[in-house]
Amino acid sequence: MKFNEYYKHYMNLHRNKWNRRLHVVGQTSTISFVIFCLSKQYYILLLFAPLIVYPFAWSGHCFFEKNRPAAFSQPIKAKIADWVMFKDWILGRIER
Repeated sequence: MKFNEYYKHYMNLHRNKWNRRLHVVGQTSTISFVIFCLSKQYYILLLFAPLIVYPFAWSGHCFFEKNRPAAFSQPIKAKIADWVMFKDWILGRIER
């Protein structure tokens, strides 16, 4: 499956605006965590950066979407799609 096709599937799993908002909070928290670790030179903690978003994202799937997160089946593609959705949300291409 090409990424464009996968992204359409991914967005189908993210129809609820509150789920998307929780993903944005998670991505923003990830960015803040990375900046903090770099500024304090806690480089080893950067290993945890990819995991910061999951409590936020999975809460959105559990409470609002009532579906399984895409990361359970395609973790790499899901992570990339999550950042694309974050970009699209910031640019106003999807409902906030």
